[in-house]
Amino acid sequence: MSAEHDRKFFDTFMLILGILAAITIGLMVLAGMISDRTSKQYHDQDPRKVEETLARISPVARVAVAGQDNSALAPPAAAPTAAAVDLPGEQVYQQVCTACHGAAVAGAPKTGDKAAWAPRVAQGMDLLHKHALEGYQGKAGYMPPKGGRTDLSDQSVMNAVDYLVSQAK
Repeated sequence: MSAEHDRKFFDTFMLILGILAAITIGLMVLAGMISDRTSKQYHDQDPRKVEETLARISPVARVAVAGQDNSALAPPAAAPTAAAVDLPGEQVYQQVCTACHGAAVAGAPKTGDKAAWAPRVAQGMDLLHKHALEGYQGKAGYMPPKGGRTDLSDQSVMNAVDYLVSQAK
């Protein structure tokens, strides 16, 4: 009788374990699909990220051959660091903001949800700009400074806030 109970327990345990594994795999696939349709595609198109990737995969060294013209091997002059470019609000939204505001993640008000945006808009655009630039810890969640992209100019972030607000009107 004990072997029969052990077998039944083992079968039940394996069934539950299999169901949990299937649910886990299903959630991973779903998360990947959502990621591919949201910020990931815009992240891949971001010119700064493309430039950084090309810099990382460029050759580390070149070989100079005696008796040949090696002037092309001279290191490039360091480019002066330019100030951050002001980007349009929709572009910043697509690259940065859609990750949280596109699906209302971590308490972020969903893009276009008039009811969720109304109390925030009522506080004034200056306060919304300040929270977007400096970050904000609210009751519902956390807004990181500049949405986590501190390399963006202040005007680019304010353009994105204006775009989000215009979508909720």
